[in-house]
Amino acid sequence: MRENSIRVIKDHKDLEVYKMAFDSAMIIFELSKKFPVEERYSLTDQIRRSSRSVCANFAEGWRKRRYQAAFVAKLNDCEAESAETQTWIEFAVKCNYMNIEIGRELYGTYNQVLSGLVHIINKPSPWLIKH
Repeated sequence: MRENSIRVIKDHKDLEVYKMAFDSAMIIFELSKKFPVEERYSLTDQIRRSSRSVCANFAEGWRKRRYQAAFVAKLNDCEAESAETQTWIEFAVKCNYMNIEIGRELYGTYNQVLSGLVHIINKPSPWLIKH
């Protein structure tokens, strides 16, 4: 007999898209500790901020699920921050601050995050809190 594979989502932290974004932000934080000091106020701060912002905006959006427009708007912010993070990853690789393979892996993870976000944005109704 097969066990029921449906998981109950109680919190935004239960979603795979959030987990991927959070784990990637933590990897970026650790990697960026080795970026040159002269990059502190540009690349280092920016890549940390944008990668963390994906998670923060997702958490905010999750709490706005009573209102579809507010929920989708926050997810759109997540989408933009994910794309920005990909750009900073490209800069980190091109400047030789990040290994190309790690950069490709992170970039690919953000593609998966983007795909998950777009899926929810395009079909938000299952995620909304019913009045």
